[in-house]
Amino acid sequence: MKRKAKHIEEEESMKCNNNNGGVAWSRGPLIGKGGFGSVYLASLKNPKSRNGYYPPVMAVKSAEVSASCSLQKEKEVFNCLNGCPFIIKCFGEETTSNKDGEMFYNVLLEYASGGNLACLIKKSDGVGLPELDVKRYTRSILEGICYIHSRGYVHCDLKPENILLVSNRAKAGEFVAKVGDFGLAKKSEKRNKKMKIDPYLRGTALYMAPETVANHVQESPCDIWALGCVVLEMLTGKPAWDLKPHVTTEELLRKIGDGYESPKIPSQISKDAKDFLKRCFVANPMFRFTAEMLLDEPFMSGVDLDGVEFVETLDAESVEWTVTLCGTDDEFSDPSLYEEWSFTSDEGSCFSPWSDDEEGIASDVDAMKHASRVEANAVQYPATCTIPAGA
Repeated sequence: MKRKAKHIEEEESMKCNNNNGGVAWSRGPLIGKGGFGSVYLASLKNPKSRNGYYPPVMAVKSAEVSASCSLQKEKEVFNCLNGCPFIIKCFGEETTSNKDGEMFYNVLLEYASGGNLACLIKKSDGVGLPELDVKRYTRSILEGICYIHSRGYVHCDLKPENILLVSNRAKAGEFVAKVGDFGLAKKSEKRNKKMKIDPYLRGTALYMAPETVANHVQESPCDIWALGCVVLEMLTGKPAWDLKPHVTTEELLRKIGDGYESPKIPSQISKDAKDFLKRCFVANPMFRFTAEMLLDEPFMSGVDLDGVEFVETLDAESVEWTVTLCGTDDEFSDPSLYEEWSFTSDEGSCFSPWSDDEEGIASDVDAMKHASRVEANAVQYPATCTIPAGA
């Protein structure tokens, strides 16, 4: 880890093209790695004279230009979603080169100093978060989902790892939950009279809706089911599905796809929380509540989001350049349940998008370290597919 961090720090700062109002920035430590490329902390080279549009500290998703198709498609989704304070802000794209002349495509994003929701849940040691905090985070996520759906998109991979916590400057010590990572997002087909069944599945097994697993349907109700899983995980500190030891992805997907049961709602949570979750876990997507309807639920009453700012602003000097590893807990069975699997129903095999020869640094680090292969003929229902948006 120290060797890798030192290597990153010693790399020559990237020079950005100044086309389309570009800005010069320096790449900092690696904070995430996935099939799309890598995520780095970055700071402006000259923050005092910076263009006011760019904060002094950002998160930058980078990929070699020759392998940046997925990242470019994610940027297209961000282009349609900028404007909501509950979605991670995208500041634009840049093309950079390193000292060896290698070209990189970069997407400049809002930096979330609070990390992600998965790390926060993990810190609860299986107890869960205070219900007041859960309500506040849920309200923020719902506002983000409402906007995503209103723009004609489906996120397809809502999970704690993709909910980022941004400091609320209006209230010291408080964080706002913002939806991020649109690498698997897709355009909704609902407006078409003849809905196309996508042979590619997107998402993560633990958060998939029954209709996704059984019928390959991924529309806005799927995001609501996933939200229910996230809320339940916040309340209990454990995955929504009660996983027995050695449960495999295949077994979980069969259970979800059958549609005969939904995640168990614990008795100790409030009635309002129970009712909210029941609305999310309606098996028939036609009768599942929409994001707008859920905002009117009693569980969301009294949640104050006033003072939420569009972008978290930090000075480069105030950022502690360290990386905290956070991952799924081994006690929650098969790590592959948390992975984004990649295959189609027509292929003979599937593969994990995470590199299994890199010491990846990301919230889903356990899944990266245990990346494995699964034969498609051993899976009744495909677990997921990391085909980029619009594929």
